[in-house]
Amino acid sequence: MSTKKDINKIQDLPYYREEYAAQLADMGINDLDELLEALKDKDRKKVVVDELDGVGNKIADHWLDLLSETEAETEIVEEEDRAVPKVKPVLDDDVKAALDLRSAKNGTRPAFKRQEWFRYQRLGEKWRKPRGIQSKMRRHLSYRPPVVSIGFRGPKMVRDYHPSGFQEVLVYNAGQVENVDPKVQAIRIGGTVGGKKRMAITEKADELGIRVLNRT
Repeated sequence: MSTKKDINKIQDLPYYREEYAAQLADMGINDLDELLEALKDKDRKKVVVDELDGVGNKIADHWLDLLSETEAETEIVEEEDRAVPKVKPVLDDDVKAALDLRSAKNGTRPAFKRQEWFRYQRLGEKWRKPRGIQSKMRRHLSYRPPVVSIGFRGPKMVRDYHPSGFQEVLVYNAGQVENVDPKVQAIRIGGTVGGKKRMAITEKADELGIRVLNRT
């Protein structure tokens, strides 16, 4: 049976017969949009059911559901096509190199786990510094898991940068957005900001060409 993704023309409708083409044409129906409008109208739907042999109210309702879903999906795709592309940062060569280095270090950094996380489930895997006087892990012995140390950190130049390359700026109202540099900074709306104020901040940011990192 046809699904909403398979329907591109009237002939793709389930239970459709070739003889229906001339009958629908006499009713002024030549494509899916015109058929959908006819099925939405109660009187025209009755005419379609009466004229098409083998088509009852159940099939007509099924056609209406399929065409309505297809129309809704088309509207969603059109809205996505109109979406504003994300703003990109303006970065110098040094910052780009530092971001690339940080990305490479992130890929090779080990997963730091708490001492004896495997022995006692109640400890969990959340990191805690080993402090035992006889701890082999504290002494960085090679046959023990790695310990958090300064050598695993990323470049200081881009330590607080967002993965997109922007510097994050936390804002709580639309007035604070005006102090943001759209070339190198992006805003993150505070978690305590309500819906109405969040909308105002987003509109202000779009007006100034500023990227919102946690846009809803």
